Amino acid sequence: MRAVVCDRLSDPPGDPSVLKVEERPIPQPGPADVLIKVGAASVNFPDILMLSAGYQHKPELPFIPGMEGAGTVTAVGAGVTTWRTGDKLIFGVRPGAMAQYVRVAASGNLMRLPEGWSFAEGSAFRVGATTAYHSLIHRAQLKRGNVLLVHGASGGVGMAAVQLGRHLGARVIATGGDDARLAVVKANGADDVVNYRTADFVTIVKELTEGRGADVIYDPVGGEVLERSIRAAAYGARLLVVGFTSGGPSKIMSNHVLIKGLSILGVRAGETIRRHSPELGNDYVEELPRLAGLGVMRPHISHRFPMERAADAFRALIDRKVVGKAVIEMPT
Repeated sequence: MRAVVCDRLSDPPGDPSVLKVEERPIPQPGPADVLIKVGAASVNFPDILMLSAGYQHKPELPFIPGMEGAGTVTAVGAGVTTWRTGDKLIFGVRPGAMAQYVRVAASGNLMRLPEGWSFAEGSAFRVGATTAYHSLIHRAQLKRGNVLLVHGASGGVGMAAVQLGRHLGARVIATGGDDARLAVVKANGADDVVNYRTADFVTIVKELTEGRGADVIYDPVGGEVLERSIRAAAYGARLLVVGFTSGGPSKIMSNHVLIKGLSILGVRAGETIRRHSPELGNDYVEELPRLAGLGVMRPHISHRFPMERAADAFRALIDRKVVGKAVIEMPT
């Protein structure tokens, strides 16, 4: 099979020129595994970090990137009864999705591809949906009528939070740095959008909420954005630290946390599921497919690339050209 391979760490960090396409043996399923012919895999920010060992999970070199994908089951292990050859699935791996075939435990991160969805859409669903669900449901306990402020809203995890927040009945205020991309976010469920490059999002949030501020702040950006978000927070607000796409962590003023009675909540959806499975994991197994079937958090895909142009897919994300998700479509 053909696969995208990273065989050395990038310097400078995150440089996708280290990626190349190679021939690799097709993996063989064990008794409890399924073998999936991959239709598409999507690119996530952690995939970029892994190229330079900058993510908390550091795969050994050489490795095949990709945390999520979708495809068709081509073989099942002798002990597998839940899946059959021909089933179309969405899957998660740590990593390995950017290949023509992938082996996944049948009890692992698998769900059926919703009716009417393409492999590209399925490949772009799991990371964003799981992150948004864990953040808004389990961590922040978002309620109908809450004001939800979503930063980085034109990215995959940001747009999933916008869609889920709208579904849960929150008022969604979304920020980003490009008007055209924010128009797509608004079409995906945001009540209000703010271009932080041309306006002060703190002032706008206060104006939109009559001085009260946001009840829940979802931030995959970090840095100065999270620091300033505290000023846009309502009393008792929940601040969700989802990531650091700005390039670094934040310096949070503890006096503001005290005065406003804020809760700052770290979000690691995958690790939480691993530590608290099966009780928490079963929630995702049942609820995410239901939401997908309803069309909630249906991915928006702005860029599609063939396997040979995997590095270009990474660059599109690095250069902030992607709205929603970029996917790599595998050769048939």
